[in-house]
Amino acid sequence: MKPASFQYHAPRSKADAVQLLARLEDARVLAGGQSLMPMLNFRLATPAHLVDLNRVPELAGIAVDQGVLRIGAMTRQCDILESAVVKSDAPLLHAALSHVGHQQTRNRGTLGGSLCHLDPSAELVATAVALDATLTVESSKGARRVPVAEWATAYLTNALNTDELLTAVEFPLWPVGHRHAFAEYARRKGDFAIVGVAVLLDVDAQNRITRAAIVIGGCAAEPQRQAC
Repeated sequence: MKPASFQYHAPRSKADAVQLLARLEDARVLAGGQSLMPMLNFRLATPAHLVDLNRVPELAGIAVDQGVLRIGAMTRQCDILESAVVKSDAPLLHAALSHVGHQQTRNRGTLGGSLCHLDPSAELVATAVALDATLTVESSKGARRVPVAEWATAYLTNALNTDELLTAVEFPLWPVGHRHAFAEYARRKGDFAIVGVAVLLDVDAQNRITRAAIVIGGCAAEPQRQAC
Protein backbone atom coordinates (compact mmCIF):
# COMPACT_ATOMS: atom_id res chain seq x y z
CA MET A 1 0.00 0.00 0.00
CA LYS A 2 1.00 3.61 -0.50
CA PRO A 3 -0.29 6.62 1.43
CA ALA A 4 -2.98 8.87 0.06
CA SER A 5 -1.79 12.22 -1.32
CA PHE A 6 -0.87 14.89 1.23
CA GLN A 7 1.02 18.17 1.36
CA TYR A 8 4.35 17.93 3.18
CA HIS A 9 5.62 20.64 5.56
CA ALA A 10 9.04 20.72 7.28
CA PRO A 11 9.17 23.54 9.84
CA ARG A 12 12.58 24.52 11.23
CA SER A 13 11.39 25.92 14.58
CA LYS A 14 8.73 25.27 17.20
CA ALA A 15 7.15 28.63 16.38
CA ASP A 16 6.84 27.65 12.71
CA ALA A 17 5.33 24.30 13.65
CA VAL A 18 2.60 25.75 15.85
CA GLN A 19 1.78 28.39 13.24
CA LEU A 20 1.35 25.65 10.64
CA LEU A 21 -1.01 23.74 12.92
CA ALA A 22 -2.96 26.95 13.54
CA ARG A 23 -3.70 27.54 9.87
CA LEU A 24 -3.81 24.06 8.33
CA GLU A 25 -6.94 21.94 8.32
CA ASP A 26 -6.67 18.16 8.63
CA ALA A 27 -2.97 18.04 9.56
CA ARG A 28 -1.03 15.25 11.26
CA VAL A 29 2.32 15.62 12.99
CA LEU A 30 5.20 13.31 12.09
CA ALA A 31 7.67 12.56 14.90
CA GLY A 32 9.55 9.25 14.69
CA GLY A 33 6.99 7.77 12.32
CA GLN A 34 7.02 4.29 13.85
CA SER A 35 3.23 4.28 14.21
CA LEU A 36 2.10 6.97 11.79
CA MET A 37 3.93 5.73 8.68
CA PRO A 38 2.30 2.26 8.73
CA MET A 39 -1.06 3.94 9.32
CA LEU A 40 -0.48 6.19 6.30
CA ASN A 41 0.61 3.28 4.12
CA PHE A 42 -2.48 1.26 5.04
CA ARG A 43 -4.60 4.40 4.66
CA LEU A 44 -5.85 4.15 8.21
CA ALA A 45 -4.82 7.81 8.37
CA THR A 46 -5.35 10.08 5.36
CA PRO A 47 -4.44 13.64 6.41
CA ALA A 48 -4.39 16.47 3.92
CA HIS A 49 -1.18 17.82 5.48
CA LEU A 50 1.84 16.22 7.15
CA VAL A 51 3.93 18.39 9.49
CA ASP A 52 7.39 16.84 9.94
CA LEU A 53 9.07 17.82 13.26
CA ASN A 54 12.40 16.15 12.57
CA ARG A 55 14.09 19.45 11.70
CA VAL A 56 13.07 21.19 14.95
CA PRO A 57 16.00 20.54 17.34
CA GLU A 58 14.55 22.65 20.16
CA LEU A 59 11.92 19.96 20.74
CA ALA A 60 14.55 17.47 21.94
CA GLY A 61 16.67 17.32 25.07
CA ILE A 62 16.99 15.85 28.57
CA ALA A 63 17.47 17.90 31.75
CA VAL A 64 16.86 17.69 35.49
CA ASP A 65 15.84 20.75 37.48
CA GLN A 66 14.62 20.90 41.09
CA GLY A 67 13.63 17.25 41.29
CA VAL A 68 11.92 17.10 37.89
CA LEU A 69 13.17 15.28 34.79
CA ARG A 70 12.17 17.21 31.67
CA ILE A 71 12.41 15.52 28.27
CA GLY A 72 11.60 17.14 24.95
CA ALA A 73 8.86 15.44 22.98
CA MET A 74 11.13 14.80 19.97
CA THR A 75 13.85 13.12 22.04
CA ARG A 76 14.67 9.74 20.50
CA GLN A 77 13.96 6.70 22.61
CA CYS A 78 17.54 5.48 22.13
CA ASP A 79 18.88 8.75 23.56
CA ILE A 80 16.67 8.43 26.64
CA LEU A 81 17.74 4.81 27.11
CA GLU A 82 21.43 5.76 26.87
CA SER A 83 21.13 8.81 29.15
CA ALA A 84 23.14 8.49 32.37
CA VAL A 85 20.80 11.00 34.02
CA VAL A 86 17.73 8.92 33.20
CA LYS A 87 19.41 5.71 34.33
CA SER A 88 20.39 7.17 37.71
CA ASP A 89 17.44 9.48 38.45
CA ALA A 90 14.51 7.74 36.71
CA PRO A 91 15.51 4.05 36.54
CA LEU A 92 11.94 2.91 35.82
CA LEU A 93 11.97 4.88 32.58
CA HIS A 94 15.32 3.33 31.66
CA ALA A 95 14.03 -0.17 32.45
CA ALA A 96 10.84 0.31 30.45
CA LEU A 97 12.68 1.56 27.38
CA SER A 98 14.73 -1.61 27.16
CA HIS A 99 11.46 -3.41 26.30
CA VAL A 100 10.42 -0.98 23.55
CA GLY A 101 10.59 -2.59 20.10
CA HIS A 102 14.09 -3.14 18.75
CA GLN A 103 17.18 -0.96 18.41
CA GLN A 104 16.08 0.16 14.96
CA THR A 105 12.69 1.37 16.17
CA ARG A 106 14.19 3.08 19.24
CA ASN A 107 16.64 4.91 16.96
CA ARG A 108 13.69 6.67 15.30
CA GLY A 109 10.88 6.49 17.83
CA THR A 110 10.35 9.47 20.13
CA LEU A 111 8.93 9.97 23.59
CA GLY A 112 6.25 12.33 22.32
CA GLY A 113 5.28 10.09 19.44
CA SER A 114 4.57 7.17 21.76
CA LEU A 115 2.60 9.30 24.22
CA CYS A 116 0.53 10.87 21.44
CA HIS A 117 -0.22 7.54 19.73
CA LEU A 118 -1.34 6.14 23.11
CA ASP A 119 -1.21 2.45 22.43
CA PRO A 120 -2.57 1.00 25.72
CA SER A 121 0.21 -1.60 25.83
CA ALA A 122 3.02 0.90 25.13
CA GLU A 123 5.76 0.85 27.73
CA LEU A 124 6.29 4.62 27.76
CA VAL A 125 2.60 5.30 28.30
CA ALA A 126 2.43 3.04 31.37
CA THR A 127 5.65 4.51 32.72
CA ALA A 128 4.38 8.07 32.30
CA VAL A 129 1.29 7.14 34.32
CA ALA A 130 3.37 5.51 37.06
CA LEU A 131 5.62 8.57 37.31
CA ASP A 132 2.69 11.05 37.32
CA ALA A 133 4.05 12.86 34.28
CA THR A 134 2.87 16.27 33.17
CA LEU A 135 2.71 17.03 29.45
CA THR A 136 3.31 20.50 28.03
CA VAL A 137 1.33 21.30 24.90
CA GLU A 138 1.62 24.49 22.88
CA SER A 139 -0.31 26.29 20.18
CA SER A 140 -0.29 29.75 18.65
CA LYS A 141 -2.51 30.80 21.57
CA GLY A 142 0.02 29.76 24.23
CA ALA A 143 0.93 26.75 26.36
CA ARG A 144 -0.91 24.56 28.81
CA ARG A 145 0.09 21.68 31.08
CA VAL A 146 -1.87 18.44 31.08
CA PRO A 147 -1.54 15.87 33.91
CA VAL A 148 -1.04 12.38 32.50
CA ALA A 149 -4.23 11.27 34.28
CA GLU A 150 -6.14 13.59 31.90
CA TRP A 151 -4.13 12.82 28.76
CA ALA A 152 -6.07 9.83 27.40
CA THR A 153 -9.65 10.67 26.42
CA ALA A 154 -10.51 7.41 24.62
CA TYR A 155 -8.79 4.46 22.95
CA LEU A 156 -5.79 5.78 20.96
CA THR A 157 -7.07 9.32 21.57
CA ASN A 158 -5.20 12.04 23.46
CA ALA A 159 -6.22 15.42 24.86
CA LEU A 160 -4.53 17.50 22.15
CA ASN A 161 -6.63 19.98 20.23
CA THR A 162 -6.10 20.03 16.46
CA ASP A 163 -3.91 23.16 16.65
CA GLU A 164 -1.77 21.93 19.56
CA LEU A 165 1.65 20.30 19.68
CA LEU A 166 3.16 18.20 22.47
CA THR A 167 6.51 19.86 23.24
CA ALA A 168 7.84 18.34 26.48
CA VAL A 169 7.12 15.87 29.26
CA GLU A 170 8.03 16.34 32.93
CA PHE A 171 8.55 13.44 35.32
CA PRO A 172 8.68 14.17 39.08
CA LEU A 173 11.61 12.19 40.44
CA TRP A 174 11.20 9.69 43.24
CA PRO A 175 13.66 9.78 46.19
CA VAL A 176 17.13 8.31 45.85
CA GLY A 177 17.07 4.63 46.76
CA HIS A 178 13.48 3.92 45.72
CA ARG A 179 12.71 0.53 44.18
CA HIS A 180 11.41 -0.03 40.68
CA ALA A 181 10.54 -2.78 38.23
CA PHE A 182 9.11 -3.12 34.75
CA ALA A 183 7.99 -6.43 33.29
CA GLU A 184 5.86 -7.44 30.35
CA TYR A 185 4.62 -10.50 28.54
CA ALA A 186 4.92 -10.65 24.74
CA ARG A 187 4.98 -13.52 22.30
CA ARG A 188 8.48 -12.53 21.17
CA LYS A 189 10.96 -9.93 22.36
CA GLY A 190 10.17 -6.67 20.61
CA ASP A 191 6.55 -7.59 19.85
CA PHE A 192 3.69 -5.50 21.20
CA ALA A 193 3.18 -6.48 24.81
CA ILE A 194 0.05 -8.42 25.72
CA VAL A 195 0.33 -7.01 29.22
CA GLY A 196 2.95 -4.94 31.03
CA VAL A 197 3.43 -3.79 34.61
CA ALA A 198 5.36 -0.78 35.96
CA VAL A 199 6.10 -0.64 39.69
CA LEU A 200 7.59 2.04 41.93
CA LEU A 201 8.14 1.58 45.67
CA ASP A 202 9.52 3.89 48.34
CA VAL A 203 10.65 2.23 51.55
CA ASP A 204 11.79 3.46 54.96
CA ALA A 205 14.83 2.42 56.96
CA GLN A 206 13.04 -0.76 58.09
CA ASN A 207 12.21 -1.66 54.46
CA ARG A 208 8.53 -0.92 54.99
CA ILE A 209 6.71 0.35 51.94
CA THR A 210 5.67 3.97 52.44
CA ARG A 211 4.52 4.72 48.90
CA ALA A 212 3.68 2.60 45.89
CA ALA A 213 2.71 3.14 42.26
CA ILE A 214 1.58 0.13 40.25
CA VAL A 215 0.37 0.50 36.67
CA ILE A 216 -0.87 -2.24 34.35
CA GLY A 217 -0.85 -1.68 30.60
CA GLY A 218 -2.57 -3.63 27.84
CA CYS A 219 -5.67 -4.66 29.79
CA ALA A 220 -7.90 -1.68 28.97
CA ALA A 221 -8.14 1.33 26.62
CA GLU A 222 -5.46 3.07 28.73
CA PRO A 223 -3.01 1.96 31.46
CA GLN A 224 -4.68 1.23 34.77
CA ARG A 225 -3.26 2.68 37.99
CA GLN A 226 -3.59 0.22 40.87
CA ALA A 227 -1.89 2.12 43.69
CA CYS A 228 -0.65 5.61 44.50
